[in-house]
Amino acid sequence: MPSGNGGRPEEVVVVTGASAGLGRAIVERFARDGAAIGLIARGEQRLEHAKASVELLGGRALVLPLDVADADAVERAAETVERELGPIDVWINNAMVSVYSPIKEMPAAEFRRVTEVTYLGYVHGTLAALKRMLPRDRGIIIQVGSALAHRSIPLQSAYCASKHAIMGFHESLLSELLHDGSHVRTTMVQMPAMNTPQFDWAKNRMPHQTQPVPPIFQPEVGADAVHHAVRHDVGREFLVAWPTVKAVVGEKFVPGYIDRRLGRSGYEGEQTAAPADPNQPDNLWQPAPGNFGAHGRFDDRSKDQSVELWVAKRKPWFALLGAALTGVVLGSVGASARAASADASSPDA
Repeated sequence: MPSGNGGRPEEVVVVTGASAGLGRAIVERFARDGAAIGLIARGEQRLEHAKASVELLGGRALVLPLDVADADAVERAAETVERELGPIDVWINNAMVSVYSPIKEMPAAEFRRVTEVTYLGYVHGTLAALKRMLPRDRGIIIQVGSALAHRSIPLQSAYCASKHAIMGFHESLLSELLHDGSHVRTTMVQMPAMNTPQFDWAKNRMPHQTQPVPPIFQPEVGADAVHHAVRHDVGREFLVAWPTVKAVVGEKFVPGYIDRRLGRSGYEGEQTAAPADPNQPDNLWQPAPGNFGAHGRFDDRSKDQSVELWVAKRKPWFALLGAALTGVVLGSVGASARAASADASSPDA
């Protein structure tokens, strides 16, 4: 179906965890392109708000309330999207839940639940996308990851383990697509700490309110990175912002030092000074109430741009500039050498 994007066919995008936080920012970014978007999350009311936002920005939206831990529900959602919006071009796995707790205080059921949503939810979404994309030999699957896919931190063991699992799953998928010569493309976009409502609804056993580990970025930075990864083949993995780069490199070279540093300061870095509300609803087993949008409560401490992302989006131009500068420098050096040689051979020398 045509859209208001210059006569091109309407792009069909599916986003899990679409109702709030980073997912909501991703949805709004693609809505500006006039995309038709399948919105997957558990909370129907927030999904309706996201749909209204999509339509206001120029896109179309289909509300699909479900739990990504339910593989059959994800498959039915994919069928519904293709029936009502058209063939799926892009599938973005983003849904997650987390628990802030020392491992020794977490029951097994909570580990299982975080794994079923944050890891297996990605598997379910990927399987639904592949079922449709592989026969057409086209499509893009984005796995929204985190610096924590490379480097775990205390108090979020189940979430960190799930992100590590997604990375392992992603690498296997990459190898298999290459083996098959498939034109389906997949990228894992690794995020820094973001200002999302996660910190108002994650289950918390700690004495203080939780926070993203600074520096904090606005969710639109992550949404822009996902959008760029869809529009350009950025490779197997796309690292968003310097803290992500630092975590990935640091884990490769000085993991023991990071262990000790997190042992000293990790607990404090993930909490504010404000006491936690023991009666605050969480979203582990069901959606948390409230009309949450893309942003959390850290607007005054969050960056709205990433220098690393800005550079990454302009790599070809920087390569050309570097080549041009190299040419200028070499030309200058050559001219100076020729001038010196001419002076040396002059009869007046």
